[in-house]
Amino acid sequence: MDSHVLQEYLDKHSFPIVVKKKRTYLTYEGLQDRYAYILKSGTIKTSVISPDGREFNLRYINSLEIVSLLRDEYSQFIDAPFNIRIESEQAELYQIDRVQFWKDINKSKELQMYVKDYYRVRLMYSMKKMQQMLMNGKFGAVCTQIYELYDTFGVQIKDGLLIDFVVTNEEIAHFCGITSASSVNRMMQQLKDLGAIKIQDRKIIITDMDLLKDNIIL
Repeated sequence: MDSHVLQEYLDKHSFPIVVKKKRTYLTYEGLQDRYAYILKSGTIKTSVISPDGREFNLRYINSLEIVSLLRDEYSQFIDAPFNIRIESEQAELYQIDRVQFWKDINKSKELQMYVKDYYRVRLMYSMKKMQQMLMNGKFGAVCTQIYELYDTFGVQIKDGLLIDFVVTNEEIAHFCGITSASSVNRMMQQLKDLGAIKIQDRKIIITDMDLLKDNIIL
């Protein structure tokens, strides 16, 4: 998404900035909050908790973006739709009164278009994620998640495509709806044996993207 409109809006105001350290939470699913948050710097992870207490990861965010859904325009307090946890050493987030944010959006055609695109992209992402989860199977889901990690953190290096962020097999399991990290361990080893990936300094390097894609229904 083109975030220059959002950046221009932020530059015109002196919104307070919340600074959070690694492994701390900005919000919890179901907790009432009166603010909208926009990521300024760092990396965060969104997740939800299933009725049986299992965590399901939604996505990583590492660029300027609204990270809490806006819901309706008039309620001063809303229930947070998901958990937001800091994954980098620290993260900075703009904190904006959500009712005021909506008023500002309604005054600006450019912001209205940005928010419309924001919801459209999030909806398409959710639909695509659901399709991949249903159609790929567990091995394909792991391959899909590695590809998604590359899309977020990927850097071209001499040995291949580096996912420049440490992601544990347990976290990958939580993204894929797999209950056991040991299952992901076996699948990661299978990908290494196939020559699709290798691990260096706890980071994944994709050495054969085509082989990885062969196991994904995109």
